[in-house]
Amino acid sequence: QVQLIESGGGSVQIGDSLKLSCAASGRTLIANGMGWFRQGPGKEREFVASLSWNGGSPVYANSVKDRFIISRDSTENHLHLEMNNLNPEDTARYYCAARRDAYSDYSPYAYWGQGTQVTVSS
Repeated sequence: QVQLIESGGGSVQIGDSLKLSCAASGRTLIANGMGWFRQGPGKEREFVASLSWNGGSPVYANSVKDRFIISRDSTENHLHLEMNNLNPEDTARYYCAARRDAYSDYSPYAYWGQGTQVTVSS
């Protein structure tokens, strides 16, 4: 049973930074692609950023490009999202996710955490 647990959310001001972390347990996900998604109030869940199964090839949504950095620490099975220059449009619940199959960047995201709330106010 795979468990993903996010942490690091909170309430911040415009222009502040936050770093989210996702800890995986249950089995190793070292060779699984992982990503971050978010769901804002009244919005559908949207893609934020992802890493390939080998930990490289970061992909970002246009809305966060040049502000957010995704990384992973494979030795500790952790995924991170460094968020800089936050604005109110970044207010959302952020979810960590892992692809179902190892060594694949095309299998669906099958494992999801419960999310961590990020609120940005002026």
